[in-house]
Amino acid sequence: MNAPSSTYGLSREARNLHWLLANLVEEVPGVRSVVVVSTDGLMLLSSDTRHHAAAAAADPSVQDGPKGSSADLATIVSGLGSLTLGAAKLMDAGGVKQTMVAMDEGSLFVMSISDGSLLGVHATPDCDMTVVAYHMALFVGRAGHVLTPELRNELRRSLEHAQ
Repeated sequence: MNAPSSTYGLSREARNLHWLLANLVEEVPGVRSVVVVSTDGLMLLSSDTRHHAAAAAADPSVQDGPKGSSADLATIVSGLGSLTLGAAKLMDAGGVKQTMVAMDEGSLFVMSISDGSLLGVHATPDCDMTVVAYHMALFVGRAGHVLTPELRNELRRSLEHAQ
């Protein structure tokens, strides 16, 4: 699988993160959409490409994420991450590693990345939760050590130029 064409001009590390994210969506059954959100709540990476947006525009019933928008998923992931972090502090329970919400029509997973960023996955209700969590942990393990402040800035800029 090749990295999306939107990665042209990005550093090798940024292209690798895009590839890992695309691989998570394409290879893990039941995954609808994925985002990486920085500690300040800004989206760094998204599986929502222009192709998905065009498909959703052509057929409103096509949804890759909440309301078909990665921005909505990023907002939800950021809010849920903040809520669980606050709960952990009140309970003196340490850091939050993973949060999972099972709903009638889908599942939401949020996993902490070592730099404080969050990986969020929106999946189908029939997904194998252990498989999704395992692949998220693989992503986090591979992404955590490369998400430097410089790379986060590069990813933010690339999203701004894509819009």
